[in-house]
Amino acid sequence: MPAPRSAGLIAVVMAMASLFVPSAQAGAQVRTELRVQERRDPANLTELRKEAERSAKELEDATKALEKRRATIAASEKELKTKLTALQGLEQRLSVMRQPVSQMVELLYEQPIAANNVTPFLSGNADERTLRALSDVTQIVAVRQQAVEQTSALFKETERLAGEAQELRAGNLLAEAQLAAEVDTLRLRSDKIVKSLTAALVKMGIKIDKVGRAALGCNPLRAATAGDYPNGLIPRGMLCPLQQKGFSLRADATIAFVSLNEAYRKRFGKQMCVTDAYRSLAEQQSVYYRRPGFAAVPGRSNHGLGLAVDLCGGVERSGSAEFVWMEKNSKRYGWFHPSWAYSSPFEPWHWEYDPKIDSLL
Repeated sequence: MPAPRSAGLIAVVMAMASLFVPSAQAGAQVRTELRVQERRDPANLTELRKEAERSAKELEDATKALEKRRATIAASEKELKTKLTALQGLEQRLSVMRQPVSQMVELLYEQPIAANNVTPFLSGNADERTLRALSDVTQIVAVRQQAVEQTSALFKETERLAGEAQELRAGNLLAEAQLAAEVDTLRLRSDKIVKSLTAALVKMGIKIDKVGRAALGCNPLRAATAGDYPNGLIPRGMLCPLQQKGFSLRADATIAFVSLNEAYRKRFGKQMCVTDAYRSLAEQQSVYYRRPGFAAVPGRSNHGLGLAVDLCGGVERSGSAEFVWMEKNSKRYGWFHPSWAYSSPFEPWHWEYDPKIDSLL
């Protein structure tokens, strides 16, 4: 029968080994889910994007939990180090305590109380030397007994500390391995969902790159990164192209616009007509000076954030069937016609994307 600590370590090893099985099963489950998603209507990109964002949030939370656990483990390792130091000190004390016992044994060996010394003592004729030897023996036995008791206590304390140290180390290894396996599974899920979303965009006619691989600019999880750049100075690589050639927006806005565009195409039998989308600072300055009163001050336009489009094909005419349809349906995809564009100045062609509206749907 294995010792309790050995049994504990065996259990930990088996538990850590079993982590690989759930991870593999989770990976297979993710792949199955993604195949189901790919059979869905590719126009439902907003749902895929939200799923990717939820997955990313789960991954972020799990990563934070892992970091927190690692901080706990660090504190536990510090406690473990303290216990090991105490254990080392006890072993040194034990070694010191063994020394006088050994010396006493040697003394007895060197100065034995032979029969010729015991006989005078028993007959009542013991001299001073014999009595002193017997007194020394009595003292040596008492000291030896005390040393044995203290040594036994130290042995028990040593075993207790060694056991606690072993349990701490095993528990730390298992906890970190479990969390790391969970993070790996969530990362796999997040990557697969983004890949599936990118594949759907490619099927919808988005020219991500020559081989259709996931590009940084079309990854919805990096959409907020575009907001780190000044208005009108977002690098092209951080933007995602529209189906309408030559135009691009921030990733989340593009994904929502593609879904809106498909709904529009089903209703009117044609894609939406776009005259403008993201504008660089230089382009915004040009529009501002060419069309005074009809363009925002450079550096303040939502076009410069990759969150606005100017439309044509009927939408630019207030009251048209296309414009009315947009008013009724655009918010389902996070797009809306801002209130100022109804009068100051009047711009029925200008539409903006708001992630907050999209998140409520």
